[in-house]
Amino acid sequence: MPSAHFDQDFEDKKELYGYQQGDIDAIFERLENKPPNYHLLYQLPTGGGKTVIFSEIVRRYLTQNNKKVVVLTHRIELCKQTSKMLKGFDVRNKIINSKIKDLPDQHDYSCFVAMVETLKNRINDNKLHLDNVGLVIIDEAHYNSFRKLLSSFKNAFILGVTATPLSSNIKMPMHENYDELIVGDPIESLIQKGYLARATTYSYDVGLTSLKVGINGDYTVKSSDDLYSNMVMQEKLLHVYTEKALGTKTLIFNNGINTSLYVYETFREAGYPIRHLDNTSSAEDRKAILTWFKKTPDAVLTSVGILTTGFDEPTVETIILNRATKSLTLYFQMIGRGSRKLANKSEFTVIDLGNNAARFGLWNEPVDWQHIFKSPEYYLENLRDDVDIELHFKYEMPPELRAKFKNTTDISFDVDKVHKEIISKNLRSKVVIDLSLSQHARMCIDNSSDLTEAKALAKELLPDIESRMKRYANCLSHCSKNYREWLIDDYTRNLIVLIAKLNRERLDD
Repeated sequence: MPSAHFDQDFEDKKELYGYQQGDIDAIFERLENKPPNYHLLYQLPTGGGKTVIFSEIVRRYLTQNNKKVVVLTHRIELCKQTSKMLKGFDVRNKIINSKIKDLPDQHDYSCFVAMVETLKNRINDNKLHLDNVGLVIIDEAHYNSFRKLLSSFKNAFILGVTATPLSSNIKMPMHENYDELIVGDPIESLIQKGYLARATTYSYDVGLTSLKVGINGDYTVKSSDDLYSNMVMQEKLLHVYTEKALGTKTLIFNNGINTSLYVYETFREAGYPIRHLDNTSSAEDRKAILTWFKKTPDAVLTSVGILTTGFDEPTVETIILNRATKSLTLYFQMIGRGSRKLANKSEFTVIDLGNNAARFGLWNEPVDWQHIFKSPEYYLENLRDDVDIELHFKYEMPPELRAKFKNTTDISFDVDKVHKEIISKNLRSKVVIDLSLSQHARMCIDNSSDLTEAKALAKELLPDIESRMKRYANCLSHCSKNYREWLIDDYTRNLIVLIAKLNRERLDD
């Protein structure tokens, strides 16, 4: 099978795969037949080789046109990677970074790679003038910072490239800036053809209703830190890691630095090899940590934001989403860090602790990018919200807890089904709670030898109780959060009372 590791050390490997060549031909058809100021957007999944494709486009364009090309990126790492790739395609290019104040030698180059902010500042200061530009390529085109420069290249063909053609700002939809979207091979196709590794996803239900949404449309760092740094979530993370990812090279994505530092301490205390990385890390620390991560087979790297783009480590075997996001782009970027295919790696693991798969679908499921491009508001408005997702949680008792109730054949209780039956008989809704309490109390008595043991078992039923009361409250509809919390407290108190009653009956027998 071919390797899909496109973004590193490409100087010695310039062949293009069939799907890449086909997309390049489609793009050139637009270049040759559309107006010179046409705006074209091109989508291809992370790992599909976007940099390879647009490097070949630059090479081919320059052989056919006596005009210049500008490639725009939003991060310095991407600038360097792009420049290196272009050199691999024999395209001599110059990086315009913060050190470049003017361009006395611009006529010596036909291709420039620039940071958006740097180029904008130089143009605004009238210190830089790029003339005769015929093609502008925008990498990671979903970022809105590029809009600032479009007016500087009014007569150039604009080619935006992205894995997710959904604007980072809903108020600035991409269809306002691009005339057309070309969609490349989907993820499942690239997996089947052997270019990407296949993901196995394990999703764990997490209550997210405490999270708050910020002005950018995603969950706030503070509310995420409050949830994910608590002891219950830390223990859950450690448990799923040891269950599904132990011994694999693992990348953990968090929403806040505090959470990531908690993760670091939790794993370190458990004896696992772990490092922490965020955007406050120095360049030296970042380099040292990434070198360690590359060389250590079972390394765990916990991070915040910094490794979603411009980072390529194909040996990653497990991705843990220790966060929730409402950003489709971020969802694909995070999982894409594990999708690189190697000779000895055809699969990787995704552990989802943010209900992200329930929100967006599995990573390799088909996405209607044309619909999202044309109607982003409709798509975003119809994403499943957290309340809806949590209503469909199905509580499953962990095997180690189920073993404590081995004397009970059936521990299941379908709240929705029982509620319908009760209502159809014109009985009060509260009968559902009475039946549930009766089952839980009997479970505790049948699997204990005395009252102390029975009460201890009752405490362990709390997650099941919470799940049942959430479903019960939903059956009633329009219940306040306070009422739901009262239901759980009241249920727990009544359970202890009922257990004590059944225990007395047991002693009397």
